[in-house]
Amino acid sequence: MAPKILIVTGDAAESLEVLYPYQRLREEGYDVHIAAPARKVLRFVVHDFEPGFDTYTEKPGYTWPAHLAFSEVDAGSYAALVIPGGRAPEYLRNDPELRKLVKSFFDGDKPVAQICHGPLLTAAIGSLSGRRVTAYPALELDMQSAGASFEDAETVVDGTLVSARAWPDHSRWMREFLTVLRDTAPVS
Repeated sequence: MAPKILIVTGDAAESLEVLYPYQRLREEGYDVHIAAPARKVLRFVVHDFEPGFDTYTEKPGYTWPAHLAFSEVDAGSYAALVIPGGRAPEYLRNDPELRKLVKSFFDGDKPVAQICHGPLLTAAIGSLSGRRVTAYPALELDMQSAGASFEDAETVVDGTLVSARAWPDHSRWMREFLTVLRDTAPVS
C-alpha cells in the first residue's frame, strides 16, 4: 500500500500550489488526499505578477473537491503533509482542529512541505521557532516574529520541513520534498 500524503487547504488557495503537488506526488505513487474545513468543492484562485502592481493580482481559478473534512483526518495514517499558499492559510490558521492536526505532523517529525502563505499556518502553531524557512517574501517579518530565520531562496530544507516562496519555485520545492519523502516514506 502506498504511503498517504495529506494536503490541507481551503477556498482561495492558489490553484497551482494545490494541484501541482497533488498531481506530482500521485505521479510518484503516493496516495494523496485533500482536506478542508468541510467536504465540498473548493474554489481556488490564480495569483499573477503584473507590471505596475505593487503586489500580486488574483483571479478565479480551478475548483476541486476536498476528499475529507479536517475533523475526519486521522493524522497517524499519513506519512507527510503539504500546506499550499494563497489566501486560504490566512483564515485556516484560526481553525483549532486544523492547528491540532498540523501540530501532530511536527510532533511526529513527519515531512512537511509548505509554500507561499502556507507558513502562516505553521507559525500559528509555534512550529517555526528556531527553524530556517522561506515563504512569500512579504511574510519575512511574520516568519521572524514566529522565531524563524527567513531566507529569500527558491527552496529551504530544514530537516523534514521543506519550504518555498511561491508557485514559480515548484520544481525545486517538489524535488527537495521528494528527496525527504524517499528517505522517510518510500513508495514500494
